[in-house]
Formats: sequence, C-alpha cells, structure tokens
Amino acid sequence: MKHSVTEVQLKNGARGLFIDVPGATVMDYEFSFRAGEYLVPRQKWEVPHLMEHVVLGANEKYKKARVFQAEFEKNGAYTNASTGTISITYEAECADFEWQRILELLLLAVAKPLFLREEFIAEYGNVKDELNSRSNNHFRTLATTVNETQGLLSMTDRERLRQMKNVKRQDLIDHYKKTHITTNMRFIIAGDLKGRHSQLKRILESVKLPKGRSRFELPVEEPANLDKPVFIVRSSVKNMYFGLNTFAMTRFSDPEMDALEMVNTMLTATLHSRILGEARERGLVYSMDSGLDIARNYTGWWFGAQVMVKNAPPLFEIMIRELQRAKAGDISSDDLNAAKQYLLGRHQRSGQTVGGTVSGYAGRYYFDDTINDYHAIPERINAVTAARIQKVSQRMFSDNISALGVLSASKSRQVLADQLYELTRPLWDV
Repeated sequence: MKHSVTEVQLKNGARGLFIDVPGATVMDYEFSFRAGEYLVPRQKWEVPHLMEHVVLGANEKYKKARVFQAEFEKNGAYTNASTGTISITYEAECADFEWQRILELLLLAVAKPLFLREEFIAEYGNVKDELNSRSNNHFRTLATTVNETQGLLSMTDRERLRQMKNVKRQDLIDHYKKTHITTNMRFIIAGDLKGRHSQLKRILESVKLPKGRSRFELPVEEPANLDKPVFIVRSSVKNMYFGLNTFAMTRFSDPEMDALEMVNTMLTATLHSRILGEARERGLVYSMDSGLDIARNYTGWWFGAQVMVKNAPPLFEIMIRELQRAKAGDISSDDLNAAKQYLLGRHQRSGQTVGGTVSGYAGRYYFDDTINDYHAIPERINAVTAARIQKVSQRMFSDNISALGVLSASKSRQVLADQLYELTRPLWDV
C-alpha cells in the first residue's frame, strides 16, 4: 500500500512511527515494551506472559475483563497481545470511524489495569492450558530444548509449566511497574492519518504511565557449540524431527542480511529451491523450513524438517551439499535471479493491508529503533551478488558454533542422530 512514515518523539519519552496510508478504512495500533522473560529470574519465567494476559482485563473504568472486551469489540474491533523473550506487544485494529475510541480504550487497558485476584486465577488456568497445548508442538519442543542447551534465553513449555507455581499475583504487579514506563515504550500507528497527527500526539502524551529512566537494554547471549546432538524421546512420534543451528558471533549489517536472506530463499523457500526442491522431487520430505535470527551480538541460521527415518540421511546429504556449494560460491545466475524475483514478489504482497504494512516496520523498529526504508527494499534485493552470498555463507560457519537436535520415538534412534551429526561436521571445517 502507498504510505509515508514519520517518526515521533513524545515529551514523555516514548517513541514511535505514524504510518499514513491515504484512503485506508482501518486503523492499526501496536504498543511494545521491552518486558519479556529476559528481565525476570528463570524460576519466575512465566511472569511476563501471565502479566500480558491480565493487563487486557479489568481496568480503572471497566471492572471486569468481559465488560471491557464487550465495549472494545462492539463495532468489530480486534485486540490481542503477545509475549516473547524480549518484548510484550499490545495490538488493536478497528474501523476508521472509531479510531479515537479504540485508541483510548487500548491505552486505558495498558495504563490502568487492576490485576484483580480472580482474573489472575482465571488467567493462570488459561496460561497452563496454553502451555500444555504448545507442548504438543514437536518443532517448538525441539527448538526450545536445543536453544536452552546452547545457553540461549529459552525454556521448554514443560519446564515453564513446572515453574508456574513460583509466580504470584504480586510478581505481575511488580514487573508491570518496572517495565511499563513511557521511556521503555515504542509504538506504531497506521491508517489514514491526514489531519490527525496533533491529536494522536496529545492522546499519546496523556497516557497515565510513569516516565521512568530509560529503555531496557537488549540482553547479551553467548550460544555454545554442542559437540553431540540433543536427542529427545517422544514415543508417539514415528518419524523424526530435526533442527540444525549455526551462529556467527556478530550482528550482520543490512547488506549482509539481504545476502543471507537471499541464499536462505534459494535453499528452502520454494518447491524449486535447491534443498527442498530436490528433496521433494526424490520423495524424501514433504516440507522443510529454514530461517534467520538476529540478536544484539549474534546472527543465527537454522534448518528443520519432519522426515521419515529412512529418508533422513539422504536429506542431510542434499542439505550439506547445497550449503557447501553456497560457501564455495557455486551460485548460478538462474538461481540468483529466481530468488530475487521471489523476494520482490513476496515484498510486494506483504504490504497489501494496513496490518501487513505495520509488520514490515515493527520487527526492526522495536529491535533497535531503525526505520526500514520500505521503498528501498527492491533496490536492496537487486543489489545482492553471488560474491556477497558466498562471503556471508562462509561467515555463518566460521565461528564453529553449531547444534543439532533430533526428536523421535525411541532412544534406539540416538545412533542415527549421532550419524547425522557426523555428516554435518564438514560444514564447519574452515
């Protein structure tokens, strides 16, 4: 969607983006605080998640969560919140005609929650149910286990359930007071904002939150190299799940991330990609994913799939061969151009809605206050070269920090996991 972006610095210390989308018929709001699990002791890991559930409950004006939700949703507006390792984000979308009412209601909820004991008890049960549900996601279980074993900020859902008994209602209140300060707040507001900037600023500057000192710093994490695979037994899983991680102990620049995104696309993003395409053609695996992580002091690259046991070795052979080709600079112009066309199209599709446009800015802005130049992304995609891909692929394996995780039905498959681990070792030979 055609749009323009203005960064706003408020008198109360909050910062955010106004995204003007002329003619839009909806308004989107996001308010993000660095308030995630990294700011609490591990035995209190669930405090931010529980707090997020209770904040959008009863508040100073609406004394029960159901009453507040009924008022919020009466014209079809939507609200939600999410908690991660780093941040808690509150969001809403509404019809343009009620933009001010919904903004004020969302800010009321964020600024004046009551933390009622009965709502804490209810949400305690809801979070337990949520975590039990998540614990059935084998990919999630594998990823959190491997990350925790490598020393990253992570915890499995089963362990989170065990730790919940340590969380008291007062913990939520204390964490809220610590983190919900305006200097720690970032926001994005998007829609048809013509003539509304001044009014939006007045509403945001009147939010009833203390200013505090400053925004919380991002954590420093040091992933460890694992010299044997992490193996998890799940008796109901007849095939196997795997995840392969590699880390470079540096935060990549934008051009480097563009190149890494390009080679990642070339390898697994499509049914004609170099790993997934061949694996599908040979009937080895239905789907395979890979992705990138960027943190304060490292860049990560992971690969994962659910695969039949007998098909795992040939799939690994394809994966390792194609990663070695990327490291060697064996990248054809056809593959490079196909990946560029795919990314250009995906970029264009991503901005079809107001919410999609917000997503294009949110991750990076909340991470380090950088405003993505959305309109320059096609130029950045086209600027990626095979030489840059080769250099960044080599860099991702040069620090010798890796991990392999395998989840399957019985301990007898540990032997296969060990064999797969040995197959991957040449990737880190410099």
